[in-house]
Amino acid sequence: MHTAKIKVCNLESFEANFQHFWISDLANLQERFSELQTPHKNDFYTIVFVDNAVGVVQIDNQFVELEDTKIVIIEPNCVNTIAFKEKALGKILCFSEEFFSLRYNNNMLNHFGFLEQEAKIITELSESQSVKFHSLLFLVQEEFSMRQTESQKVLRSYLNILLFEIDRLFSLEIKNKKTDVKQEKIQKFKKLIELHYQSNKLPSYYAAILNVTPNYLNKLCKEETGNTAGDFIRKHILIESQRQLHFTNLSINEIADELGFESPSYFITFFKKQMGITPEQFRKEN
Repeated sequence: MHTAKIKVCNLESFEANFQHFWISDLANLQERFSELQTPHKNDFYTIVFVDNAVGVVQIDNQFVELEDTKIVIIEPNCVNTIAFKEKALGKILCFSEEFFSLRYNNNMLNHFGFLEQEAKIITELSESQSVKFHSLLFLVQEEFSMRQTESQKVLRSYLNILLFEIDRLFSLEIKNKKTDVKQEKIQKFKKLIELHYQSNKLPSYYAAILNVTPNYLNKLCKEETGNTAGDFIRKHILIESQRQLHFTNLSINEIADELGFESPSYFITFFKKQMGITPEQFRKEN
């Protein structure tokens, strides 16, 4: 489905007065929030815990079939849809980065390795793991519905446990380690790109904000990820351009302007260099 522009949802789209945390049953979710079935972006993290459902979650160009037990994580700024063909059983939990980070002096979300994986889907849970998640989610929903004094602190603690349990399922070895300063710097760089890529496409701009030299930022990215700082910027611009081409009916000129290119020809040249085809060809093929 193509729209004029991709809608950005915040948590108040689901329930007024809740800007940073929300949990609900999957049952009747579509009936209550029909906009979930159309392409949109969220400014928050979404975790879908599926017990039993028939449907599809689309995250950018990835399609996830919903059936049996499954956990699906949707990061902020991904174009996504959630569509059930029949009544679903499970929970949906949403939270902002700010909500979780208030528990710490720095952003501990950077420490959860599963958030760095391309595919954020867990398809197999043992009976004991399912029981554990059911118990935790029951406590979270109960605390959320009571809304007592200090409830937000309690919810942050429950959320922390949930994220660690999910991280364990990905079997990553980054848990309980000291803060990786280099990785945290790269995460900050990536967040800055999301905020400023339209008006600033050079690594030197981000290096200045991060209080490092452009050469150091480039070396850091190369050593830690194999990609240069410029690669990170180009990849983000490419992903955003693909989203606009696939999910909107904006013209090539309008997309070029939306992405901050000086002219459509610059955008077309950039896209063709990265993809090997023109934006128009990409749109026709997708």
